[in-house]
Amino acid sequence: MRTEARLPRALVLGCAGERLNADERRLFAAVDPVGFVLFRRNCKDPDQVRALVAEMRDAVGRADAPVLIDQEGGRVARLQPPHWRKYPAAAQIGALPDPLAEEAARLGARLIADDLAALGIDVDALPVLDLPAPGADPVIGDRAYDSDPARVARLGRAACEGLLQGGVLPIIKHIPGHGRSQVDSHRDLPRVDANREELAKTDFAPFRALAAMPWAMTAHIVYTAIDPNIPATFSPIIIDGVIRRDMGFDGVLISDDISMGALQGSLAERTRRALAAGCDLALHCNGVLAEMEEVADAASPLTAAAQARLARAEALRRNSVQPFDRAATEARFAKLLEQTVAAGNRAPHRA
Repeated sequence: MRTEARLPRALVLGCAGERLNADERRLFAAVDPVGFVLFRRNCKDPDQVRALVAEMRDAVGRADAPVLIDQEGGRVARLQPPHWRKYPAAAQIGALPDPLAEEAARLGARLIADDLAALGIDVDALPVLDLPAPGADPVIGDRAYDSDPARVARLGRAACEGLLQGGVLPIIKHIPGHGRSQVDSHRDLPRVDANREELAKTDFAPFRALAAMPWAMTAHIVYTAIDPNIPATFSPIIIDGVIRRDMGFDGVLISDDISMGALQGSLAERTRRALAAGCDLALHCNGVLAEMEEVADAASPLTAAAQARLARAEALRRNSVQPFDRAATEARFAKLLEQTVAAGNRAPHRA
């Protein structure tokens, strides 16, 4: 049993390249982050990714350290051809009629899970539950399934089921809703001025419907009707009041990347604020060593609540795996996607 001083730090970190260098191994061994995240810069071919995942876990001495990736499909896919299958964007799945869209969301996620599990990756930042809005920045765009909250919840749930059946934990994102953002939070801080009643009926609804899912990722967005000056990632009012209490989410809450342009202050300040506000984990993605050292110095050990949430998520992952016929799933998924092509890849259904 670890003492509090030896608990993992409440961090998920990246690395610079296709293998760990000596400085990264030293840092990870000293800091013991909860887990790791992979990007395209880290993914050359299956053998290399498996070796990197093993190196990461070996550096912290935990074979069960979570390894995350953004493998949504469409333009957000860290694993690319020729070594990995190309998957459609969420909007292409949403263009299918019901109930075929739900089947496609489930089968596509099941195939993605098979790709990831073969590499040792066990957490995927999928599905996007954000609702696209007129005039919004295209950062979400075709990553969204639909603009109807109930339909997004159904398709998102199907994607979660597909991942879990393959032994991969889904991350619902970007809680409590990123679709109205008029600027890209990678570059600037979005402000959403819709009133709380409207948000509850629309943007927040898919997250409330999927509140039993094991992981969620925050949105770096100010919701002026709720907390007028503080983005959700830093806001106890939103994390405790909206996400934990109103939505009922009690899974692992990870920040979006704390190095993004939406956030102010030093990386150390951002890390402390995210964790103090109620995030279980702070996410740092770019693999820059000096930045990782700064966030590591600022990060606290896992809380007891975060430990319990991580343990519940891991138990769910292990107990959800189901038998899988890859060839049959590929054939059915391809047949479903042919229907979106035949329909001209029509725009997602509007409520």
